[in-house]
Formats: sequence, C-alpha cells, structure tokens
Amino acid sequence: MMENSKSKIYNILIVVVSIVIPVVVAILFTVKIPDATPLTFLPPIYATINGFTAVLLVLALRAIKAGKRVLHERIMKTCIAMSLVFLVMYIAYHMTSDPTPFGGEGAIAYVYYFILITHIILSIILIPLVLTSYVKAIQVQFDQHKKISKITFPIWLYVAVTGVVVYLMISPYY
Repeated sequence: MMENSKSKIYNILIVVVSIVIPVVVAILFTVKIPDATPLTFLPPIYATINGFTAVLLVLALRAIKAGKRVLHERIMKTCIAMSLVFLVMYIAYHMTSDPTPFGGEGAIAYVYYFILITHIILSIILIPLVLTSYVKAIQVQFDQHKKISKITFPIWLYVAVTGVVVYLMISPYY
C-alpha cells in the first residue's frame, strides 16, 4: 500500500514538473532583464554540455549492458544534472539576449528549422520520459525502467545531438 501511494505521488510530480518546465520556459522567453549585459558566452557552453550529455548517454548505455549498474546510475545522474545546468544557462541567455535569426537560405533553412522544431518538441516530450525512467529506477522497478528507457534513450540522444547541431548551424549568425 505504501509503495502504491509513493508511485501516485511520483506520478503527480512527474505530470506537474512536465507541465511547469515548458510553461515557465515559454514565459521566461518573453522576459528580458532590463539593461542586462547579454550573456553571449553561454551558447557555446551549453552546446558543449549537450555534446557531453550525448557522449555520457552512450557510455551509460554501455555501462548497463556490461552489468555496471552503479556506474550507469552515476552517469545518468550526471546527465540529468547537466540537463538542468543547460536549462538554467539557456534561460539566462534568452533573458539577456535578443533572439538570433537563422541567416541561411534555401534548402539549408528548411533543414535547420526541421532540426530546430523537432529538437524543441522532443525536448518537451523528453521531460516526463526522463523523470519516469528515473523514478522507475529509484523504485527498483527495473523491468519498467528498462521498458521506458528504450523510448527515452533515443529521444534524449537526439535532443542532445541536435542541440549541438542547432548551435553549429546558427553560430555564424550570432
């Protein structure tokens, strides 16, 4: 009974956090800190964080496949922490800087916007997936953790890699 109650609480928290984060980010995009110095040094840092996250996700998968559960857990906690640091930097950048328009034309613009839009949509979908994967692991429900992680992993990897790609494509226009 106690475990079922915990699961319900976790599920409520996952839903709330999965809604609150995108809504708060969207609201903060409309907020500009008056007279703030643009934090233009942040995009290459948070793009690098995305790159490291992608590498760590692959290493975490290899660790668990090799039966190294503790290493897998540590790497995954690092990925979650890095994603939170990314989010804080991303918000800080956008609250101090004007948006940078993509300057490419023709087919490359379509490629860029396709990657950007899928990156954004999947990053929102990723929030409940990561949280659910994490909760299933800490609840020692490894069969369910493995099942949801098979969906979470490729989406998280795509979001991390495309974060770097989006940065590389827009960086000449900063």
